[in-house]
Amino acid sequence: MSAYDSPIALLGGLSANDFLRDVWQQKPLLIRGAFPDFESPLSPDELAGLACEDNIEARLVEEQGPDGPWQVSHGPFDDATFARLPEHDWSLLVQAVDHYVPDVAALLEHFHFLPRWRLDDIMISYAPPGGSVGPHVDQYDVFLLQASGQRHWQLGGKVADDAPIISGIDLRILETFDIEPEHDWVLEPGDMLYLPPGWAHHGVSQSDDCMTISVGFRAPSADEAITSFADYLGERQPASHRYGDPGMAPPRDPGELDDEAVQRMRSLILDTLDDPAQLAQWFGRVMTQPKYVDQLVPSETPAEVDDLVAALQEGEQLERSPGSRFAWRALENGLATLFVDGDGHDCDLNLARTLASLDPVDAELLGLPGAPQLLTQLLDAGSLTWLDEDYADEEDDQDEDHE
Repeated sequence: MSAYDSPIALLGGLSANDFLRDVWQQKPLLIRGAFPDFESPLSPDELAGLACEDNIEARLVEEQGPDGPWQVSHGPFDDATFARLPEHDWSLLVQAVDHYVPDVAALLEHFHFLPRWRLDDIMISYAPPGGSVGPHVDQYDVFLLQASGQRHWQLGGKVADDAPIISGIDLRILETFDIEPEHDWVLEPGDMLYLPPGWAHHGVSQSDDCMTISVGFRAPSADEAITSFADYLGERQPASHRYGDPGMAPPRDPGELDDEAVQRMRSLILDTLDDPAQLAQWFGRVMTQPKYVDQLVPSETPAEVDDLVAALQEGEQLERSPGSRFAWRALENGLATLFVDGDGHDCDLNLARTLASLDPVDAELLGLPGAPQLLTQLLDAGSLTWLDEDYADEEDDQDEDHE
């Protein structure tokens, strides 16, 4: 029996195979006690503090705001913002908290039964009693983990893409919301609800300290994928790759765009698009693009390969930068493409697999072909950083001394 056939407490005793076959993207699943004795990795005040920082995406949703119903404000906020709020009927939402709080990022390790490159980020919401964002639909998979307090969840069925929404507000709230009686629950800390895309849902805080952790998964839409892939291929086509019509018969009417011409253009487009190797290279890049590009901070001074090797041999370690994304795809002859933050690097297969895992980035990797050079390149790009901040600060001081 494989590890994916074993029961997983996080999934209510389902195995990974059972969950992916019978639940994933098909129906909701409530898991009582998914995280037994769960304690929130941060407090409401700490979440509010994040919402006050620059470059952190935060929203405040007020059911009855100063300017009207369902008012949405965008951060950064300040103490005065929170001081004016009523004691009920509002919500604070902070995106990508896993990029800033290691204990929140550690929660992602529990979702090892899903591809790591599918993960988007962890959003955390806080609400006093009555706080919600209205009945709505998301077009991505999400696990909703109750961190503290209680939240009342009501689910409708799967709704059509053209379901009417309330106009004139900065939220996609459904005009009508038909509750399914069997999908009406109050979640306690440690309980978790899985929702597939397209399911109407409405969550309302039942307590003073209601915090919900949302583990979301990225899923490009068809229009985004087509446009992005076409752009990727277009940048790689030679100027000579054009529409052609050798052997063309004389036209019946010089002004007619006939079926043969349309078929020739169709063949040009489809033959260009139908390239599995290029599709894989594009897909790896697009699925590892960072959510917030400004979080990647390239080194001001390029690192020296010999210095990096010496530091690792002395016991220093590198770590993956918060918000950086890694994935790999096997090539031939023991090689692979390592996809990192929207770029691709051909390298040794074992090196790619290790860097795209949660394994330490230390001296053990130096024996793999090309490892010193690739590690240095990723350090310069900001995708890797030194685990020991004191060592990184020392390196910066040395760089300044050399200038």
